[in-house]
Amino acid sequence: MVRVAFICTHNSCRSIMAEGWARHLGSNIIEAYSAGTESYPNPKLLAIEVMEDCGVSMSHAKSKLISDIPKDFDIIITMGCGVECPYIPSKHQEDWGLDDPSGGPKEDFEYTRDLIKDKVLDLIKRIKNNEFDL
Repeated sequence: MVRVAFICTHNSCRSIMAEGWARHLGSNIIEAYSAGTESYPNPKLLAIEVMEDCGVSMSHAKSKLISDIPKDFDIIITMGCGVECPYIPSKHQEDWGLDDPSGGPKEDFEYTRDLIKDKVLDLIKRIKNNEFDL
């Protein structure tokens, strides 16, 4: 299993959706986590809703800090928040540069959800093709 962490500022929307897709689509290849760099009370309700609209279980979803997840990962993915992550050991890091739909209508969350799904599918393909030096 490839251990992947999706990191954002609050772990309330994009990173939680990415974790949901990775668990749903890549459960046989990815051990997925998500976390934020700043404390936040709860995930955005629309983020949970749009994922569950697609049949993705979000029972794992709660806003967590980086200190709440394991410390070693194969891949770290930041979501495009301009987050300065504390050092987390990993073999590969990349930024997905996604806009935050928070505060927008449900359609914005659906758009972001679909972008994240495509990126997670691509990540799974790259892992299967051994495109990372893991």
